[in-house]
Amino acid sequence: MSQSVLQDGKIFIGKSIKPEYLDLSLANRHGLVTGATGTGKTVTLQVLAEGFSRAGVPVFAADIKGDLSGIGEVGEPKDFLLKRAAEVGLDDYKNSASPVVFWDVFGASGHPIRATVEDMGPLLVSRMLDLNDVQEGVLNIAFRVASEEGLPLINLGDLRAIVTYVGSRAKELSVKYGNVAIQSAGAIQRRLLVLEEQGADHFFGEPEIDIWDLIRTGPDGKGVVNILSADKLMERPRLYAVFLLWLLTKLWQTLPEVGDQPKPRLVFFFDEAHLLFDDAPKALMERIEQIARLVRSKGVGVYFITQNPMDVPNSVSAQLGNRVQHALRAFTPQEQRAVRAAAETFRRNPELNTERVILELKVGEALVSTLENKGEPSIVQRTLIRPPEGRIGPVTDAERRALMAASPFSGKYDTVKNRESAEEMLVKRNAEAAAAKEADASGGGGWLDSIFGGGRGPTGRKRQGMGEMIGREVQRSLARTVASTIRSIIMKSIGMRR
Repeated sequence: MSQSVLQDGKIFIGKSIKPEYLDLSLANRHGLVTGATGTGKTVTLQVLAEGFSRAGVPVFAADIKGDLSGIGEVGEPKDFLLKRAAEVGLDDYKNSASPVVFWDVFGASGHPIRATVEDMGPLLVSRMLDLNDVQEGVLNIAFRVASEEGLPLINLGDLRAIVTYVGSRAKELSVKYGNVAIQSAGAIQRRLLVLEEQGADHFFGEPEIDIWDLIRTGPDGKGVVNILSADKLMERPRLYAVFLLWLLTKLWQTLPEVGDQPKPRLVFFFDEAHLLFDDAPKALMERIEQIARLVRSKGVGVYFITQNPMDVPNSVSAQLGNRVQHALRAFTPQEQRAVRAAAETFRRNPELNTERVILELKVGEALVSTLENKGEPSIVQRTLIRPPEGRIGPVTDAERRALMAASPFSGKYDTVKNRESAEEMLVKRNAEAAAAKEADASGGGGWLDSIFGGGRGPTGRKRQGMGEMIGREVQRSLARTVASTIRSIIMKSIGMRR
């Protein structure tokens, strides 16, 4: 039977004993792609991204190794690809490119993508800095003080300034908010310095990314594939994970409710997903579970890509209805348990020993189970994944530059905006306070005050000014006049009685 990449509102994934599809109307129920290194996860990701793009669904995906960037260039009709197309029944297979936009936190391999510190929020900033509970409490107070006193937190300079400000008012603020440990403020400053040295200052600032710029279609109706260049970002794994979680949070907070639609509004691929969950505190796990549960109603599908299905907590894994499992290795008891757990997540196929098949899968093969009908998972099948239409492998530097130059966002995010924010405002406050203190110490009014108001002498003692001396003389003169008048009245009164 002849197959097409897109057929009857479904994306063709590959062939088992039958064609395997991903139903677009159920694609916002999220998904999971797992498998050991080198088993074909990246190609599967490219196949899914191309399918969504062909259906007019925008995609956001992190490109860890640079291989996914080839989706923006026409692939080559190599023999092994043509053979695979024939094996899965893809008779109309042809090479084509998907519309792409490149993004890069560091602004080198794509358009800069930024967030403000206040938009990131204390929870995610604490995670990024790896703070303990006490330090996180101080950071929460810093965010609260900044909000109440109208101090915008835009970049890392603002965050350093507000932490210093809170530390300097520790005794006063402790009465209102609870203990503000100066040592914790110092620890936060040290972590901020490390973060800045890692290049995070590129990420915090303005202009902040407009979420709607990620949800676009090209002139041909295809969904734009937004590719985040993450090779350098992966050198800071905590920053990588927090950044993607912030972006998901931003989508959840910004997009209106739409419920289940014929196709998703956006599909978000989260590669190396284990970095998100490793040692995540309770508050962060609750945020992740909440977003995974609720972002679906915003029309966003989230697909986690990781090596081991056990990397994803059960509370999140239970919400991932569409699954593609590539081969796993099982050399240790822990790895064997992982294989067993992966097999148990699928709807059982009486014709397959799922646990054994996971160990036998070849490169480009996977166990596939997707949602169908009213949302129930299909019986798991051993599936040969179809070949991608775009290039397998990275674009060249020249091709990347050409695609960036043709992007509709060329120049929009390149220049950093530096409006007045917390750092500048606090510097101004300190300068004004210092000037007032100096004026008070010198008597406060310059040469006129020194003459008429006195001021202080070299030893610091209060010195009489001309105005004060004149005032005292007037008082003394008036007192003498009054006393003389009273005395005269008294003498006259005595004379009259005599």
